[in-house]
Amino acid sequence: MKIGIANDMPLAVEALRQAIATRPGHRVLWVAANGEEAVQFCAAQVPDVILMDLVMPKLDGVEATRQIMARSPCPILIVTSSVGANAWRVYEAMGAGALDAVDTPTLAGPDTRRTMDLLLAKIEQIGRVSGALDFTARAPAAAVPGMPKAPLVAIGASAGGPGALAAVLGALPASFGASIVIVQHVDQSFAAGMAAWLDGQTPLTVRIALEGEQPAPGCVLLAATNDHLRMTAGGKLAYTREPADTPYRPSVDTFFHSLVERWTGEAIGVLLTGMGRDGAIGLKAMRAKGWHTIAQDEATSAVYGMPKAAAALFAARAILPLGAIAPELASRVKSPHQSAG
Repeated sequence: MKIGIANDMPLAVEALRQAIATRPGHRVLWVAANGEEAVQFCAAQVPDVILMDLVMPKLDGVEATRQIMARSPCPILIVTSSVGANAWRVYEAMGAGALDAVDTPTLAGPDTRRTMDLLLAKIEQIGRVSGALDFTARAPAAAVPGMPKAPLVAIGASAGGPGALAAVLGALPASFGASIVIVQHVDQSFAAGMAAWLDGQTPLTVRIALEGEQPAPGCVLLAATNDHLRMTAGGKLAYTREPADTPYRPSVDTFFHSLVERWTGEAIGVLLTGMGRDGAIGLKAMRAKGWHTIAQDEATSAVYGMPKAAAALFAARAILPLGAIAPELASRVKSPHQSAG
């Protein structure tokens, strides 16, 4: 993989170079000493992934990410001295289009190997995601009687997702009558913090999804582990490692397909901004079942990958700008017996 580094700290750059040098298939394409240089270098030579620091002169990592995703989009991994201490900036960067975040590896000490291995694992995961192929759709199983009939809104998102999710959830009324389940491509170490952050953006209650719980109206549940979230035959949520070979963890497709197989109530599928194709086939299966399906439009997507794939498959009944998605959901949930046609 060709890797760009955006970091103004020489010791951090050296640690990144040493980690990258341990993998024969990786090479450093360029090093930018600030966010402005990163934007310029990326426009001239687009790497397979950028290792983006958060705090830099001229342009910080959040604004550099935003400009790169607008001009010459590519996968971006936030690499910062402490992800925990910079959590809100990490969420801002992910809202601008970054895919994931990791602590800067150390050059010396007992944690050197571990921190370098974690960085390399994140780089390789991003490489698999950005070049991933479609997943095979599974045939729907028979419906199980006794399933709760309250509407369920299933939302999938990836790069740029936190900001898009905040916009959608923030525009929904406190009286919104559907349950909401979100699958956002995010490492489990950030899920609880992201749920807390989203909870502050909306009148609804947002928290992480727990094993065995049932979605409830007015509550937003966020997939919270590196395993996949799925719906079970009893209308309860569960986590599963299978399919083990999917590059997206958690996978939007896996959750959408489980709804098609197991959920007998009303459902609406929404696919927001994101890199890759995850969720497009699952959204197509939801539409085929007769449910209403929505994809974010190109103009308002930080990364027009997942919704573009859905549009190409005619998986979305409605392709909407970000600001129109919440009103569409509110309108449909107010009239649950209205035809999704």
